[in-house]
Amino acid sequence: MIEIVIPFRQRSIGSMEVKRILPYSKRRSVGPFVFVDEMGPVEIVQNQSFDVLSHPHIGLATVTYLFSGKMTHRDSLGTVQIIEPGEVNLMSAGKGIVHSERVSDAENLVGEKLLGLQTWLALPENLEESAPSFSHYSSAELPIIESSEIYLKIILGELFDKTSPVLAAANPLYAECNLQRNAVLQIPKTIQERAIYLLSGNLEIDGQQFEAGNMIVFSEGKEAEIKATSNSKFMIIGGDRLEKPRYMWWNFVSTSQELIEKAKEDWRKGDFEMIPNEEGFVPLPEGNFPKPKPKLFS
Repeated sequence: MIEIVIPFRQRSIGSMEVKRILPYSKRRSVGPFVFVDEMGPVEIVQNQSFDVLSHPHIGLATVTYLFSGKMTHRDSLGTVQIIEPGEVNLMSAGKGIVHSERVSDAENLVGEKLLGLQTWLALPENLEESAPSFSHYSSAELPIIESSEIYLKIILGELFDKTSPVLAAANPLYAECNLQRNAVLQIPKTIQERAIYLLSGNLEIDGQQFEAGNMIVFSEGKEAEIKATSNSKFMIIGGDRLEKPRYMWWNFVSTSQELIEKAKEDWRKGDFEMIPNEEGFVPLPEGNFPKPKPKLFS
């Protein structure tokens, strides 16, 4: 039933510590998901400590989903959007976009905690150089399956005959699931690639016990039965496998190493369109740091 278990690794994004789940050395992607970070929980103070300044992307779509706290998204299209818990920000980078995510001006209360996930979807090859776009969906727009034992919100894709209105390329599946103690959930084996990331509580899968901070990737075509041994929250992540291997370097994802090299040079030279009225940016990783070539993965 289980292909691999992926533990989180601690990483720093500016002054914010995150739990990095994907990419992983032995499993670089699950469905079209090539990047998964858990942010927080961190206490918000009224300064810029957790602001992520302007930075570029190509070849991917970012999906921001929060459980607590708020962030302000700005991008080079002129978008300004505060995201609140349970809502969805979907940004498709296509041939190139610049965005920032700020906690300091999102009207958070002092002492409030930021907790959420940032994920990236690799765009299909034919959309890698498409025009960038941004869309926002309220929590009320997302379908919910609820009973005395389960609360399941479908963020992307289709599950149990319910379909999210979020228009995302590459046929992803992404859902928030809360299971009460002793409840059981089966994820359909018709979904090509499937995984869960456990945020809180304890689960039993195929006779093994799991705690928060682990991603469990299921074997393709096999049953995927999950039992909660305590009240638990986890994300369901997956969808169709990537149709072609991807290169990944910094914030860039592509089927072409040449496109990544071009994006690096464009950011270095300041040729990306920038965010209107925004100050500060994240420089290209170089200087005294090594310049690794993009990594190829599928």
